[in-house]
Amino acid sequence: MRHVALMILFVFTAALAATAQEAPPKEDLKQTVDYLLNYVAGSECVFIRNGQEHDAKKASSHMKRKYNHFKDEIKTPEDFIRLSATMSTMSGKPYMVRLKSGKEMPSAEWLLEVLTEHRKVSRADSTR
Repeated sequence: MRHVALMILFVFTAALAATAQEAPPKEDLKQTVDYLLNYVAGSECVFIRNGQEHDAKKASSHMKRKYNHFKDEIKTPEDFIRLSATMSTMSGKPYMVRLKSGKEMPSAEWLLEVLTEHRKVSRADSTR
């Protein structure tokens, strides 16, 4: 268990560095968090939290509750992912996501990929 948590922390830290470099200027935190929550809710993924499977809407709702709980500590979208969508605060177990393809991955890694793509699109839109 400890090795899994350390692996997720390592992956999250590396991905965090990559996404931070891609942040568009003057990124609106609430707008970006809302985008991520809506993306989760609209996905066809299965979210695994503490060994139990949850549909995308329930996962988004859970992340939103955690976002509201940690709101004062969340200054960036990466903070949102780290505090609200990475692991159980009760058990310390990582959240996982099962994609439509059947592939499972840590939810933090998946959401960081979503965030990176969102920033690329936002940056492209802002240069038009």
